[in-house]
Amino acid sequence: MGDARLRGQTGVPAERRGSYPFLDFRLLHNTANSGEFGTKKKVKRLLSFQRYFHASRLPRGIIPQASLHLLDEDYLGQARHMLSKVGTWDFDIFLFDRLTNGNSLVTLLCHLFNIHGLIQHFKLDMVTLHRFLVMVQEDYHSQNPYHNAVHAADVTQAMHCYLKEPKLASFLTPLDIMLGLLAAAAHDVDHPGVNQPFLIKTNHHLASLYQNMSVLENHHWRSTVGMLRESRLLAHLPKEMTEDIEQQLGSLILATDINRQNEFLTQLKTHLQNKDLRLEDEHDRHFVLQIALKCADICNPCRVWEMSKQWSEKVCEEFYRQGDLEKKFQLEISPLCNQQKDSIASIQIGFMTYIVEPLFQEWAHFTGNSALSENMLSHLAYNKAHWKMLLLKQTRSSGGGSGRSSGSPDHTDRGAENEEQTVTEGVAP
Repeated sequence: MGDARLRGQTGVPAERRGSYPFLDFRLLHNTANSGEFGTKKKVKRLLSFQRYFHASRLPRGIIPQASLHLLDEDYLGQARHMLSKVGTWDFDIFLFDRLTNGNSLVTLLCHLFNIHGLIQHFKLDMVTLHRFLVMVQEDYHSQNPYHNAVHAADVTQAMHCYLKEPKLASFLTPLDIMLGLLAAAAHDVDHPGVNQPFLIKTNHHLASLYQNMSVLENHHWRSTVGMLRESRLLAHLPKEMTEDIEQQLGSLILATDINRQNEFLTQLKTHLQNKDLRLEDEHDRHFVLQIALKCADICNPCRVWEMSKQWSEKVCEEFYRQGDLEKKFQLEISPLCNQQKDSIASIQIGFMTYIVEPLFQEWAHFTGNSALSENMLSHLAYNKAHWKMLLLKQTRSSGGGSGRSSGSPDHTDRGAENEEQTVTEGVAP
């Protein structure tokens, strides 16, 4: 396995689906004022209410959707046409989500499982697969500006593109492909819209459960395992195989923890310098899948400008919401979350410089500078230059102001410094 911390475990403790759907800000308010949640009994009662609140769509005014989407034939035709080009890098996931009536993740995964031959190879029941994918999609929080099911679909489409890379594709087994697609689809499931430092400083139960280590990633993984078991998607497979799948999914999802960025980047550089990656070896293939998932998770700056800009605005809106929440409860505002100081442009420039560029340059090295890698690096360079130009214009026109629309003269440097902090503080798109 690619993650040594997972070796030797016999059985993954799965989380019950919907156990931790939303942050209850009454609990947070108690924490901010008194430094403790109160009695365990009160907490248990509140969490029980949250489980009910998440399970029932009616109290939130959400009409339950049928399991099969009913779409206008014109929309279905356009969606089918888009799926015929699902392996192209300019695939517009926002348009696809509209055409599928908000079911982009389910529709995309059903299609990818089919064209990769996974349904036939693993003898999967189509109805059960659809039920599992609906569970995953619904456990993303649509109210999150960024960490929602559309982001999961975008990461999954990127992962599909990476699995087709000539350097990698011929070595992949059906199990590798299924693991890569499932991990991409579920890597942020049930994300609360705030980062790990926020959960830690508010004494959130997830931080306690996972001892402040890869808190969100562990939750995404255990939730995924819970849904796999609840849906019984893999129940017909041998027990040893399903346990291996659960472990490998954990290793892949845990690799998306931004705090482990340097760890994986150093390993990749070392392998490439030593030229010792042997893709015939299961362990090495798994490591490359981890890197591919990390790339897919942060590939937004490598998309065409129109899509990249939308993702940048969405992730910063989520950052700013966290900052507003921290300010409301008199907590220290996390790096990149202060809308009065941190502009979208400065955040993106720093993110691209310290996080995205180093990883994608090494990925390009691995792929032998494939056409896709060169395309992504070209978009990345253009987008970074565009943000720098916008930041300069904003600075000249306003001389400062809100982070949502402008930046101060030193924002490029400070944004970059703050973005570098994300590696150790866990703030990540």
